[in-house]
Amino acid sequence: MDAWPVHTFTTWEDFQEGQVLLIDKPREWTSFDVVNKVRYAIRKGGGFRKIKVGHAGTLDPLATGVLVVCTGRMTKRINELTAEDKAYDGHITFGSTTDSHDLETAPQASGDASGLTRADLDEAVATLTGNIQQIPPRFSAKKINGQKAYIAARKGKDIQMRVAEVTVKRFDITDWTSPVMGFDILCSKGTYIRALARDAGKATGVGAHLSALRRTASGDFRLEDCLSLDAFLSQLEALPAPAPKTD
Repeated sequence: MDAWPVHTFTTWEDFQEGQVLLIDKPREWTSFDVVNKVRYAIRKGGGFRKIKVGHAGTLDPLATGVLVVCTGRMTKRINELTAEDKAYDGHITFGSTTDSHDLETAPQASGDASGLTRADLDEAVATLTGNIQQIPPRFSAKKINGQKAYIAARKGKDIQMRVAEVTVKRFDITDWTSPVMGFDILCSKGTYIRALARDAGKATGVGAHLSALRRTASGDFRLEDCLSLDAFLSQLEALPAPAPKTD
């Protein structure tokens, strides 16, 4: 992490030179919402006509945790940061499914989870560890025929998602209190945790959905290194006034 300019800003101009900002994304904010908020605050506070800001890896609206945001010249390295492995913890609830595979859509009963044992879960998780073929959720930003899949899905269109190969390096069960399983996952970029929840439900035969998700790491960046959005905005307010613009 030391090789990156993480929260090293002391002047407004530092954001143009390039910063890596680690934000603990709030629940119910999209990643794009956070980028817009950061861009607006920097542009307004620094008196810039424009400032480049982007993120390195989308988090779903209901997820929280590590969102890597780049500014200025660091936006040229977003692809490099996006390629890093990601770590997550959260909960999968068995016995009910949703169209989005998480709580963005309403749960529907799909099976009886009362008979599931820890051995059943261990077996299901084992099938979802290593190099696996995964079908992304229909409610995702994957583009199908030039359109984001979730737009078509919300219109009720029948869309075919392409299978992708992803790597799940770690899928540990951290708790089991029926019907909710706690987990800790380390995976490659492009892995949908919602899809792992869906497929764990299929493997057990009772269905499942993702009921909580937090990204705990993105590459070497950890949750404990993150700022809340409010804390970041407070740091901006403490910066000295920008240098006067000269023609």
